[in-house]
Amino acid sequence: MEPLDTVPYLLYEKEDNGILWIKFNRPEKLNAAVGSTERTGTLAKVGEYMRAADDDPDVKVIVLTGIGRGFCAGVDVRGSDLGEFTPDDNFRGNAPYDAGGLDATRQRFYYGITKLMKDISYIRKPTIAMVNGVAAGFGMDMALQCDIRYGSELTRFIAYQQVGQIIENGGAYYLTRLAGLGRALEFAFTGHLDGPTAAEWGVLNRLVPSDELEDEVRALCGRIMQNPPLVSWINKRVIRAAMDSTLETTAVLTSNASPILQMSADADEARAALRERRAPEFEGR
Repeated sequence: MEPLDTVPYLLYEKEDNGILWIKFNRPEKLNAAVGSTERTGTLAKVGEYMRAADDDPDVKVIVLTGIGRGFCAGVDVRGSDLGEFTPDDNFRGNAPYDAGGLDATRQRFYYGITKLMKDISYIRKPTIAMVNGVAAGFGMDMALQCDIRYGSELTRFIAYQQVGQIIENGGAYYLTRLAGLGRALEFAFTGHLDGPTAAEWGVLNRLVPSDELEDEVRALCGRIMQNPPLVSWINKRVIRAAMDSTLETTAVLTSNASPILQMSADADEARAALRERRAPEFEGR
């Protein structure tokens, strides 16, 4: 693997137990993002870190969270002090971009921000958003792209009203599927969703006291890692595809995947461990 080019405002913390923590690290600004679609921008770096973890055989689960009181406050509307970050020459920060007119801006948004956001959902391994505080704008969208969300009484989801924009990317797609049409529209019209309500609506998988949040997420990671990695990876791909498909197409997907899993080394190990009444040792193959 090539060395990962890390940045100070996004931490990459790999543990020996198989958990990879990606942490937004601008606590003085509630972890507001740096930049937009630039190579060194926060959103691009989240995808880069996740792909690196996806390729690392020692990583089993990826957790996205924030340092301090915030998860990620989205775009830094006050502007980033980029001097300490030494970004590349193409870095524009959060300045308006209108070169080429509105259509060029639309194309840049679609092939830039939207693609970078979707990339999170295509990660093969299980992804968990530990929403420890405010998740606003595309900070919220990044949490919604993850497979699982745990939060606390401090969790807040905030839409884009404060910057005069509609819900974008993951929000418009996932909120309807997680919460239902009426609730998604209620959030769209008001722009705020607290932790307890998010849990009631199904946007959060679980609501736990803030001082227990990390322990609960670690326990969840432990339960995930007890299962064959290939099963988790293929379950994820099939279930995400099934969400936008038909029963017949889903049946084709599962019937194609099951024989592959049946012949895998992980499946052999799972069956052997069950027979021998011991803990399995999976290799993800």
